[in-house]
Amino acid sequence: MPAILEVQDLTKTFKIPDGLLPWKVDSLHAVDHVSFSIDRGETVGVAGESGCGKSTLAWCLTGLIEATSGSVQIGGEEMLQASRQKLKRLRKKVQMVFQDPYDSLNPRRTVGELVGDPLRVQTDLASAEIKRTVSALLADVGLPQGNINKFPHELSGGQRQRVGIARALILKPELIVADEAVASLDVSIQAQVLNLLADLKDERELSYLFITHDLSVLRHMADKVIIMYLGEIAEIGDNASIYTTPAHPYTKALLAAATDAASDTPISINDEIKGEIPSPIDRPSGCPFAPRCPIAQKVCTVEKPLLRPLVNGSSTACHFPAVPFASNEHTA
Repeated sequence: MPAILEVQDLTKTFKIPDGLLPWKVDSLHAVDHVSFSIDRGETVGVAGESGCGKSTLAWCLTGLIEATSGSVQIGGEEMLQASRQKLKRLRKKVQMVFQDPYDSLNPRRTVGELVGDPLRVQTDLASAEIKRTVSALLADVGLPQGNINKFPHELSGGQRQRVGIARALILKPELIVADEAVASLDVSIQAQVLNLLADLKDERELSYLFITHDLSVLRHMADKVIIMYLGEIAEIGDNASIYTTPAHPYTKALLAAATDAASDTPISINDEIKGEIPSPIDRPSGCPFAPRCPIAQKVCTVEKPLLRPLVNGSSTACHFPAVPFASNEHTA
């Protein structure tokens, strides 16, 4: 059985006019040749600083923006070059929970209308059947029936996010893309929503792509973790490998900054990084992390490292990883 999601060399480039020279157009590489897969029933987490391309990746995978190149297969079927009719069918399999549960909901529509709209677009169900389906789903996500006729502004932040989750589930998708789904919620509410997502995964046999800047969330939610930097994958591996034996200096720096998600391997002050992520328009030569890397050497500034497998089962794009490569090939 094919993976629920198979991504190969996905790239998204935006054309940005130069403010001083209007006839000159720069290229902003938001996502650069990203490849990974999600098996059925698996939760894959994506982490990195703001501006690393996490949300752009999510929007490309859900068809909210058009990818520049690459391949995205849903259950073995190509999505990026699909006809309109096929794309409509594939979109039922992949739904999204957005970061802001207020901005993502139309303030002029009731909860019942918001959750039921996908059924009105994708099915021929009668209004009465849609209402019954919505009522049952609201109960499943922990919203009392009295909320069905309320508007978003009448709900709390946690309740609004439950509406967003219900709307994503209404078409019975196989994969949920959660883009910073708990980032705007209070800590106590975050735990409730995360527990809800975990329960729904088991009950509905869902797969998740869980995007967050919070590594402590991924430690508890993800089976596999992807660390992104400047639109590229810096490191990818299973949960145990990433948190026990982080290999890329950027992964170690993120863990050092996340005190509540500290690695099981001691991380020193030398693993911390300074400065801001470079502009995706004016990308550094060689390794994109080299200007901020505490262990960068000359080769890092001139030769871009490839994503290569390590002995712990992870893969990393680094010339000098903290974990040995799986092969004896010389890399520097």
